[in-house]
Amino acid sequence: MSKSTPVRAPGEVLTHRQTLTVMVGLMLGMFLSSLDQTIVSTSIYTIANDLDGLSLQAWATTAYLITSTVSTPLYGKLSDIFGRRPLYLAAILIFLAGSLYAGSVHSMAELAVARGIQGMGAGGLLALALTIIGDIVALKDRAKYQGYFMSVFGVSSVLGPVIGGAFAGTSNILGFDGWRWVFFINLPIGLAALAVVFLYLHLPPRHVKQKIDYWGAAAITLAIVPLLLVAEQGRSWGWNSPASWLCYGLGVVGIVLFLLAERRAGDYALIPLRLFRNATFGLSSLLNFIIGIGMFGAIAMLPMYLQLVKGLTPTEAGLMMITFTVGILGGSITAGRTISSSGTYRIFPILGTATLTAAAVVMGLSLGVDTGLWVPGLIAVFFGMGLGFCMQPLTLAMQVSVPAKDMGVGTSTAAFFRSMGGAVGTAVFISMLFSQAADRIADGMKTAAGSANYLKVLKDPAVAADPANAKLYDFFKNGASNDSLNDTSWLHSANPVLTRPITEGFAQAIDVVMLTAAGLTLLAFLVSFALPNKKLTDPKAAAKEAAPAH
Repeated sequence: MSKSTPVRAPGEVLTHRQTLTVMVGLMLGMFLSSLDQTIVSTSIYTIANDLDGLSLQAWATTAYLITSTVSTPLYGKLSDIFGRRPLYLAAILIFLAGSLYAGSVHSMAELAVARGIQGMGAGGLLALALTIIGDIVALKDRAKYQGYFMSVFGVSSVLGPVIGGAFAGTSNILGFDGWRWVFFINLPIGLAALAVVFLYLHLPPRHVKQKIDYWGAAAITLAIVPLLLVAEQGRSWGWNSPASWLCYGLGVVGIVLFLLAERRAGDYALIPLRLFRNATFGLSSLLNFIIGIGMFGAIAMLPMYLQLVKGLTPTEAGLMMITFTVGILGGSITAGRTISSSGTYRIFPILGTATLTAAAVVMGLSLGVDTGLWVPGLIAVFFGMGLGFCMQPLTLAMQVSVPAKDMGVGTSTAAFFRSMGGAVGTAVFISMLFSQAADRIADGMKTAAGSANYLKVLKDPAVAADPANAKLYDFFKNGASNDSLNDTSWLHSANPVLTRPITEGFAQAIDVVMLTAAGLTLLAFLVSFALPNKKLTDPKAAAKEAAPAH
């Protein structure tokens, strides 16, 4: 008897055991995609130093972000035409090729190229995994299964910094530099995912006779690449620099051309504009984008607070975010099981955005230099819960609001808007953080200069002669600015009395950012009330019921 599962007939439902087997492969692939967004963050400094390319380190992140975001809608559309299985297998293979190359590079320029290749594969891993579940699982069970997938995102966001820091901190593993295993670790996981999907995922063959929207693909690339580029590099370039304005202009031109191309393409468009006439699809897309800005930008601030203000290492900050995983697990599983049993989904985006808004407000009002670590740990639980309540129900709503033939487009569009929002939010909030921090640190230092105790420590010859304070005194000479805050590695080894105005300035800046994020999630909360108040119905089941009996 063959161990592989025969090709399913259209409409045939997998058994629970077959579904779980396929899910293992899909979740491994999704784990790879989401893990690689965070695992590099704690190791990039070591990698850049080893490759003598510290000034180019940002491009390794930018290349991955650009290619993964641009390729997401392409995978969705192509999977609707050629089928999910071949596209998902291709995504895994591309990702593995990029990982092997990334672990073998000898320069930062090569690493940027390798990360770009990884991103091309990663763009299909998340969107197609959720789409495939939509294909093989009935709607009444789909929310439950997809809830587990959302949990993978939370787990990887915590494990990434921890694993990356551990590899970067090890000089040699099995004859290779420790940091190279940040990429090599993907190979066994990816091969396992490839084997499971190849052996057990057998969907009906599909090849829809349809034109491919090349003009739409070119236009969306022209729109997204410069906008993501300026989002990642704008702070170093300057938001009003010629390079930034060139990116803004190209992005606007690309958006206009994309809309024109999609209108002309009609049904075979990359993202058919007719889908946005459906209130659920249009509003869910908007919510994914707004939530992406407010939520992912805010989530970036918690590790920043833990490292800049509380002095934790990146690995320790990652471990502190375990409570975030607890929240997202609870939120996504609760939402999935409730939607599966009742079909009601609208309440969860409302609850989720309300929870996110409350968490952001509490964080903005309560986090300071002397705040106990249990406070951000508790706030992270509610951030995770809000995320779990929002992501999976909105993805599910977009899936069922489109015809079955557009399932790939519906799912990938949800991931696309969320990814774009996250990129914009992270870039804007980090830029806001350092801009606010520079002003508030300058004010704090002026106030401290009037303190006799502060001046006594500042003028103490022993303090000035301590090598640990050398960069701190350089900072005093240069003054607080965006450029002087680029390197804060000395902050928590220097004299704590003298650094107090700096850590307080960072804490106050993070508070401002969090209250801004709360305003955005509050906007999402208000928009979520406009979602249609109806139960989700399976388009496939509805089509069968509507078909005349033979």
